[in-house]
Amino acid sequence: MDTAPILQFVDEVISAKTGKPLNDLQRKIIEGILKRQKYSDIADTYGCTAGHAKDVGYKLLQMLSDVFGEQIDKGNIASVLERQLNLNINLGDRNTTNFWDSNTINYINGCSELPTSTPYKSQPATPDYQDGPNQVKIEMVGKLRQLGLKDEQIAEVLGLALEVVKQMD
Repeated sequence: MDTAPILQFVDEVISAKTGKPLNDLQRKIIEGILKRQKYSDIADTYGCTAGHAKDVGYKLLQMLSDVFGEQIDKGNIASVLERQLNLNINLGDRNTTNFWDSNTINYINGCSELPTSTPYKSQPATPDYQDGPNQVKIEMVGKLRQLGLKDEQIAEVLGLALEVVKQMD
């Protein structure tokens, strides 16, 4: 298991929430837990006592539980982090936009280009969103609703008109 992207993701999330990045021991603990190591093995790798690693690990799991809004322990951390990491939906190649709303979503890159100017009055009120790159956005609406986003958030993230998002089932 490649833990580097997971550690980077957790570090970004913790930094954004607390203003401080993960320290070396916290990183080793996450990495060790993901590799199904015991705290004593993690402590040996880091060079501290098992008791200290366990105390830091407990506080870290509590902090992650608070950040992600669900109980996290050694047994479910891999699945929770995988799910949270998958919320990082990349639909393009622009820099990631952060959305930190208590229990909704971590971050989403909604489109590969900035929205253009307001449509001309001669254009139809609801453009045809069924073709090209917009089709991908339309398919994402249902997935984002399942993740708990409101229509307003979905419209903002995907760069679609709110009316268009509301029309989709």
